[in-house]
Amino acid sequence: MSTAHYRQWLFYGLPGLPLAMLGLPLYVYLPSFYAQDLGLSLSVVGMALLAARGLDVLTDPLIGWLNDKVQSTWGRRKLFMLLGLPLLLVGLEYLLRPSGNVDGVYLFAWSFVTYLGWTFISIPWQAWGAEMTRDYHGKSALAASREGFGIVGTVVVISLPLLTGASQAAITLGTLANLLWWLLPLSLIPALVWLVERRQARRFASLRKVGSILSAHPAIRQLLPAYFINSLANALPATLFILFVTHVLQAPEQVGVVLLVYFLSGVLGLPLWLWLARHLDKSRAWASALLLSVVGFAFVPLLGAGDTAWFMAICVISGLALGADVALPASMQADIAQQMQHQGNPNTGLLFGLWGLLTKLALALAVGLAFPLLDWAGFAPAATTQTSTTLWSMVLLYAGLPVLLKSWVIWRMWQFPFSEVDFRDYWEMSYASALYPANPSAPRERVQQHED
Repeated sequence: MSTAHYRQWLFYGLPGLPLAMLGLPLYVYLPSFYAQDLGLSLSVVGMALLAARGLDVLTDPLIGWLNDKVQSTWGRRKLFMLLGLPLLLVGLEYLLRPSGNVDGVYLFAWSFVTYLGWTFISIPWQAWGAEMTRDYHGKSALAASREGFGIVGTVVVISLPLLTGASQAAITLGTLANLLWWLLPLSLIPALVWLVERRQARRFASLRKVGSILSAHPAIRQLLPAYFINSLANALPATLFILFVTHVLQAPEQVGVVLLVYFLSGVLGLPLWLWLARHLDKSRAWASALLLSVVGFAFVPLLGAGDTAWFMAICVISGLALGADVALPASMQADIAQQMQHQGNPNTGLLFGLWGLLTKLALALAVGLAFPLLDWAGFAPAATTQTSTTLWSMVLLYAGLPVLLKSWVIWRMWQFPFSEVDFRDYWEMSYASALYPANPSAPRERVQQHED
């Protein structure tokens, strides 16, 4: 790999670090913080976040579509990322350092502003990665860089309480807000200044024609539902993680350590899944990672108070699968998006807007369903003891349902109708037809030489 490739890999992935530092508090710490520390009921927290994420879900395809449509000499992806920065910084300031009358409306309003700023950055960022290279495994490398920096950012935010010595969530979240005010702009500067954005054709679909875009490639119709179901399977334990460790394992002091082990395992596992993707193909490598995760989660119902060491082992197993879970589906989406673009569907931003829609819808459903269901089962976050019914309800939501959902995804993805062979055959035939119209079966090496 050349120096230019390493620079592209580094500068493109770097924003993943601060975005992930914000992501974990929003999806794991924030619901518990507003419920346990600020005194909002579980139902209020669940419904406020469900409403904010519900609106956020609608903005993803809209922003993706607008990002495809807008033309800028500086770069349309870069322009939207720059516009999203102040929105995100202001939103997280009020969300992570709440003041004044903090109620459900406050949580909803500033969550929505934060999510909107995040969308302005993340959707163009992902679409940009799909357009940077035509190389099948190069897309995996870019996705791995983005998600690898994300995992490192998650490890950093988990370590904050240990590094600062703060035991209160409010202090930790305030420190995080200070860091993000610096890290978000600094991480975006290298990509915005030094990376090149390809110019794209000016053909765009109407938002009313989203269905026709999805029907344009058979692999999209299989990948998106599988990705959504797997995102829901991941969002349930993420939303309930702190409550599970606190009330089922009765080890709240171990939350940071266990999360650290989980995400460090994800960093270690990422090279393994990239290697496996080259030998089994991306879809089967992802399915293999899901199977490993299912094996780990299957033992969760056997855990009880004091079983922290066993839970740590489960986190190592499921954490190893994390790298594939975050990098490979996005890389597969990028492959499909690029082929669709070459076929006359240059709406990469809209496609990744739909991708973001499914991600956030899964997160919204997880918190909007799990918290009210636990409330209905009689779960009291402030109580030191819970009934066996409430604990079993949590175990089933934390591990039982995700195992079923991931099993369905494994079944769907093992026979995925798009592989490296399909990708290379398509591009070789496309180039051969364009370069050698009189001889479309031109030698592979000549086509490959032109592509390089």
